[in-house]
Amino acid sequence: MNNLTEFEKYVIEQKGTERPFSGEYVDYDAQGVYCCKKCLAPLYKSEHKFNAHCGWPAFDDEIAGAVKRTPDADGRRVEITCHQCGGHLGHVFEGEMLTDKNIRHCVNSVSMVFKPVDELNQVVSQTRTQQATFGAGCFWCVEAIFAQLNGVLSVQSGYCGGDASDANYDAVCSGKTAHAEVVHITFDPNIINYETLLTVLFESHDPTTLNQQGNDKGPQYRSVIFAHNSQQVDAANTFIDDLTAQRIWPNPIVTQITAFDTFYAAESYHDDYFAKHGEQPYCQLVVKPKFDKVMAKFADKRK
Repeated sequence: MNNLTEFEKYVIEQKGTERPFSGEYVDYDAQGVYCCKKCLAPLYKSEHKFNAHCGWPAFDDEIAGAVKRTPDADGRRVEITCHQCGGHLGHVFEGEMLTDKNIRHCVNSVSMVFKPVDELNQVVSQTRTQQATFGAGCFWCVEAIFAQLNGVLSVQSGYCGGDASDANYDAVCSGKTAHAEVVHITFDPNIINYETLLTVLFESHDPTTLNQQGNDKGPQYRSVIFAHNSQQVDAANTFIDDLTAQRIWPNPIVTQITAFDTFYAAESYHDDYFAKHGEQPYCQLVVKPKFDKVMAKFADKRK
């Protein structure tokens, strides 16, 4: 979670409202994605935005599954909050006929942070490689699994979601930083696509346990997808919706979808940890059974 200023806390956590026409994004028209200020979950695409002349940013659509609606206690308005973290966004109105969709999300600028399209969509380089960043518990196991997939060019363990000042193993393991243990994957989409990576991700961990994988407990072990572009946001949301509809697990999926910001590589001794230290008790008892199970299921995807 991002650290919030006092005013941001007032609006996002205490359900306050910024003054009309005072917000940064009232007349903003750049191309990109608007994300939750608190947790960076993608909320709205720039094409959803329109000028309602109301004093606050207005949107006539949302990214699927990103926004939760709750009627106010007096029944007069409907509050909208970030579905992922519960942060207050504003209110939603229908029947005003301002756009063809006949809906207006009236959102506080301070509740959002904007990610420009050139930042979110830097995924296809001249070598045609793309990147994916996932958190699914201890990165030793996750790295070992994805490194075996054909089309995956590199996998690096590290930290996402927090600041550089405490992006180190001891600090992250304390559970007191905002980081998650993640793997940063470079892959060739002509060989393996993002949806296949998502399939392996959800097969390799339990996405229904909040801040926990087995005996590993703490927010650093949370299930999280750091999306590098709007296409990954859509793919992840669709994938989770499909899994939810299939009712594969008895409990709801708690995987976060967050806009990618900065990846901090883990200390070098974590590189290829399972391959180098497979005889260690943790590797034998925790990593190996999971690794063997996933590899057996995706044998046709191995290098």
